[in-house]
Amino acid sequence: MSQLPAPRFGGPAGRPLRIGCGAGYSGDRIEPAVELVERGDLDVIVFECLAERTIALAQQAKAADPEGGFDPRLDERMRAVLPDAIRRGIRIVTNMGAANPPAAAARVAALGRQFGIGGFTIAVVTGDDVRAAVTSGGFSTTETGEPLDEHNVVSANAYLGAEPIAEALRRGADVVITGRVADPSLFLAPIAVHHGWALDDWALAGRGTLVGHLLECAGQVTGGYFADPGVKDVPALARLGFPLAEVEADGSAVITKVAGSGGIVTAATCTEQLLYEIHDPSAYVTPDVVADFSGAQVDDLGNDRVRVHGASGRPRPGTLKASVGQFDGWIGEGQISYAGPNAVGRGRLASEIVLERLRLIGLTPLELRADLIGVDALHGADPSRAGDPYEVRLRVAARTASQEDAWRVAREVESLFTNGPAGGGGATMNVRRVLAMRSTLIARDRVSWRVDYVTVP
Repeated sequence: MSQLPAPRFGGPAGRPLRIGCGAGYSGDRIEPAVELVERGDLDVIVFECLAERTIALAQQAKAADPEGGFDPRLDERMRAVLPDAIRRGIRIVTNMGAANPPAAAARVAALGRQFGIGGFTIAVVTGDDVRAAVTSGGFSTTETGEPLDEHNVVSANAYLGAEPIAEALRRGADVVITGRVADPSLFLAPIAVHHGWALDDWALAGRGTLVGHLLECAGQVTGGYFADPGVKDVPALARLGFPLAEVEADGSAVITKVAGSGGIVTAATCTEQLLYEIHDPSAYVTPDVVADFSGAQVDDLGNDRVRVHGASGRPRPGTLKASVGQFDGWIGEGQISYAGPNAVGRGRLASEIVLERLRLIGLTPLELRADLIGVDALHGADPSRAGDPYEVRLRVAARTASQEDAWRVAREVESLFTNGPAGGGGATMNVRRVLAMRSTLIARDRVSWRVDYVTVP
């Protein structure tokens, strides 16, 4: 792979890249991103908005509306940051394109015209949709090793890496919109382009991936997911600032946040995030590199500044992970509350009644759960936990092969109003189709990405 040229995102050659994270998931807050754009002195802001199931849901939305299928909050985010970002020369990189990056780009272009902003370019990255290849058969699930059922496949999207984003930035794109791309790759690409790294310099790719991994969940590394009152106190969580990194040419970086924003950045918050979703710290597999975080160092510099360095990497894998969405039956759910003396006893009796009723009517779900929320819904029954709560809520949920059976389960809970223990109230019913996610591996040469450009004059 050839050495990338080193276009500047602004400022003198050799200065660190300032890159921030404006969203860690689709539903994230918007105000911290505005704060980063206004006060972060950024070169690049990244919005990471795709979870595993999100893109499958987006594919369904696109099927219902060919102009849909991108992030539902794209308008809101872009209205909040686009004018100021373009004016300040801050590049925007985001996977808010979800299942339909071209439609998302068209929407951003329309917003630009609406705001009277001109002279910027939007890059559209596609090629992650591998449903045609996956439904041709011959794939297995990585979870079980069993053959993947190519029938009922709703979506199949491969995790692209940094390459197409880097190409778009090298060609001067101001906004890069992608579908499924590995989260750290959204950050690695601008870091590599800014510093002129070759993407096959595995040590540097590993260091850039570490920075991306620390930033990708936004407020998690500034104390959001870290907070535990009385144990790990974090100030001003309602004003939580989102993180930014100052990335040097050697791949070392300082993680920090906008001065005066809420939250904290410490060695502890960074270490927790470093371990987040990491199975093997010496082999964090991404489309760009097998990153090695086992030698990573985290130095607390004080004043919400933490220096990270020491990561490395090995050559990238020959396959790409693909997330596959499949219909997998229906879930029928019913809930009802009990409060006052012996609330737990009445809740347990209600649960027994529903389970017996399902046996009496001959309904055998594929899966079945009955929990008392507040008692055993998360960790199961535990006799060592003394004391009954004043109120409980029974939840019965079953996965069934048919929608009709799912409704029958939900109705059995509702019927407890007059056929169950005393004092039941607030019953609710819900039935929904199950969209299950599987993973598979696809050979890299079966995935072809491309970048198209939309110029807003």
